[in-house]
Amino acid sequence: MSEAVVLVTADADQFTCNAYFVPGETSTLVDAGTMPGVADVVAEHTDTLDRVVLTHQHSDHVGRLDEVVDAFDPDVFAYAAHPHRTDALEDGDTVAMGDEAFDVVYTPGHAADHVSLVSETRLFSGDVVVYNDGAYDDGSFGRTDMAGQSRERLIASLGTLLDRLPDSVTAMYAGHGDVFRADEDGDSVRDVVERALSRAELRQPKYPGE
Repeated sequence: MSEAVVLVTADADQFTCNAYFVPGETSTLVDAGTMPGVADVVAEHTDTLDRVVLTHQHSDHVGRLDEVVDAFDPDVFAYAAHPHRTDALEDGDTVAMGDEAFDVVYTPGHAADHVSLVSETRLFSGDVVVYNDGAYDDGSFGRTDMAGQSRERLIASLGTLLDRLPDSVTAMYAGHGDVFRADEDGDSVRDVVERALSRAELRQPKYPGE
């Protein structure tokens, strides 16, 4: 069984994305967050960090990337160009993280460079879909009201994600809010994504006043 994923920004007292350390054969940090000391938290769990994989490059996801690169000199995987990028991600690629292989699914809408990462058991969804975020408590979608964002592209991306989501996925690690773990008597990860899609398809403002 794969080792447990660590939320390294759990103790943040300022706005940040969720940054996740994935231990295993290929030690990986998914997103870097904005919390000072992210590298120190990673160092509590490993002496080496093989790679950082970015879901997208909004500032709350890359704010501490310099710190992490300085501390560990990892390879950096990203869809869009970045000064630290060593490896380009493309839709359909496979990337090793921890002890699993993850398919790269291009999921724009919230960000033009957004990717989601899907293995047989886990989904790292970035901001395209989250479990709870203050707008919805049990299946929400990334905001699309700012420059460079598109609700229509996000809707299409959620559909693509569902098409490529194995039923065996039981945990969703989103860029914000809580980690979702499926329960035999409750929702599956697919249920959560489908609910987010149905809400996005209403094409109503996610937050009042948008």
